[in-house]
Amino acid sequence: MSKVVLYMSMSVDGFIAGPDDSKEHGLGVNGERLHDWLRPGGVDPASYRPVDGASATVFDELMDTGAVITGRRTFEIAGGWAGDHHDGVPIFVLTHSAPDEPAPGSARYVTDGIESCVAQAKAAAGGRDILLHGAATAQECLRAGLLDELELQLMPVLLGQGRRLFDNLPPDHVELELVRDLDAPGVQHLRYRVRSEG
Repeated sequence: MSKVVLYMSMSVDGFIAGPDDSKEHGLGVNGERLHDWLRPGGVDPASYRPVDGASATVFDELMDTGAVITGRRTFEIAGGWAGDHHDGVPIFVLTHSAPDEPAPGSARYVTDGIESCVAQAKAAAGGRDILLHGAATAQECLRAGLLDELELQLMPVLLGQGRRLFDNLPPDHVELELVRDLDAPGVQHLRYRVRSEG
């Protein structure tokens, strides 16, 4: 059965982008540092894949997902990935209202809520996991009880400012279970399962 998995690079102080993230500066000022985990051992230029080790394992898992869910802001900052995040898998863009122009490539806009978005992605994923992008969308999915796991690439840096992953959560706490901890040059890959209540 498909799981919804948030894949996110994050600083130790909880930032997923530096300040002033935009289409021109996708990860904000100094935010590219958060993706340095993709480069230390070398990267296959044809696929942007780390060449070996734990980072390659995590990257391969990310690229083996069967659908992508993202918020509209993240989608637009990323240029819509030119309509193809990876391997032509469907991209579901959660938004309050769809723009007049159609979404590019394999992307489609979903305007009827996170539950519908997740249901559509699961139906399209063919039993494979679903990759989740975007802080606001992750928080919405978490609040709805639809986020299964978090795969965090914890970077050894304090950005001090920018966009935080968990800035707008309600005061209720959410229990996580660490299910995997992989060390790689310049990064710690932490995989958590979201514990269901009860």
